[in-house]
Amino acid sequence: MIPTVVWGTGNVGRAAVRAVAAHPMLRLVAVLVSTAAKVGKDAGELGGLGRNLGVTATDDVDGVLSAGPRAVVYAASGDVRPDGAIEDIGRALRAGAVVVTPSLYGMYDCTNAPDEIRGGLLDAARAGGGSLFVSGVDPGWANDVLPLLISGLGSDIDAVRCQEVFDYSTYDQEEAVRRLIGMGHPLDHQPLMLAEGIPTMIWGGQLRMMARALGAELDGIEEYVERRPLDTSVRTDTMGEFAAGTQGAVRLEVRGMVAGEPRLVVEHVTRIHADCAPDWPVPPGGGAGAHRVIIDGRPRIEVTVEATDEGDNRAAGGNATAAGRLVNAIDWLVEAEPGLYDALDVPLRPAVGRLGKR
Repeated sequence: MIPTVVWGTGNVGRAAVRAVAAHPMLRLVAVLVSTAAKVGKDAGELGGLGRNLGVTATDDVDGVLSAGPRAVVYAASGDVRPDGAIEDIGRALRAGAVVVTPSLYGMYDCTNAPDEIRGGLLDAARAGGGSLFVSGVDPGWANDVLPLLISGLGSDIDAVRCQEVFDYSTYDQEEAVRRLIGMGHPLDHQPLMLAEGIPTMIWGGQLRMMARALGAELDGIEEYVERRPLDTSVRTDTMGEFAAGTQGAVRLEVRGMVAGEPRLVVEHVTRIHADCAPDWPVPPGGGAGAHRVIIDGRPRIEVTVEATDEGDNRAAGGNATAAGRLVNAIDWLVEAEPGLYDALDVPLRPAVGRLGKR
C-alpha cells in the first residue's frame, strides 16, 4: 500500500481524507493541519467519516515529510497564498513524494506553465524522485477529460463549451466568495478573480490543453465578464448577509479563439441567490449547481454532471470530485517517471475494488 499524507483539511482536504481512506491501494499515514484547534484530532473526525481512522492530525511538516511518505495530497489553499503553496509543494517533491493538488492554477497546463514556477517544481521533482499532478473540478476534469471524452462521440465539432452554473450561497468559503469573486461588494469594486488577465491565468491552460488534444491551434484567448447587482438583500447560512445593490451574480467566459472564432469556451455563471440574473443559464431543475459540457456540432451533445456530498451539498460534491480525480491518480503516478504531469498524461482512473464497499 502507498503511504499517503493529506495536507490540509478544508473543503477539499476533508474529501481527500475520505478518498484516501476508501482507496484499496493507499494507506493514510498522516494529516497535516495549520489550525491549532485541529491538532490531535483523528483524521476520521476531520474528514467527516463518522469513525476514527487512528491517525491524529499534526502541524509538524518537517516530521511528516522526514518519514518519507510516497504520496501527498496537497489540499491547502493556494488562492491567496500561491508562493506559500509552491514552497510547500516543492518541499514535498524534494522529500520524494508524488504530489497531487488543485492549488496551483498556473500548473494545470504544466507544458506551458511559466518558467519561474515550472522550473523550480521540476527541479524539486527530479531531485527527490517524485512527481506532480495538478487538477481539480473547474479548472480540472470539467474542462479537460470530460469534454475531450465526449468529443470522441461526434463526427464534426463546431465548438466546445464547458459551463459551471452555481449558486454560491451554500459554499463554505467566505474568503473566496467575497474577496476573490466580489460577491457583496459594490459593482465599482474590482475583485481579484475578475481582473483583466486573471481568468486567462486560471482557465487559459485548460483551453490550451483542449486545443492540443483536438489538434487545433489557438490564435488567442479572450475574456468576457458581466456582473449584476442584488435587487434585495439576502442572508446565507454560511456567510451572512449580502446587501441589495452589491454584486449578486457574475458571468464570465474565457474564449479560445481559432481562426478568429470562439471554438473553445469556459463559462462560469455564479450567483449568491437564485433570483439574481434569472435570464442567465440555470442548473437543470433549478438546483444549486452543475457542470455542463456542450459539444456544438454533428451530433450536438450535451452532458450535465451534478454531484452532492456532506448533506446533499452541491459545492461539497464538486470538491469531492476534485479530490477523487487527484487521489485516484496516485497509484498511476507512483509507477510513472519523476516529473510534471497534466490531464492529458494522467488517465481518469476507475474506482477499482470499491464497488459496494462503503
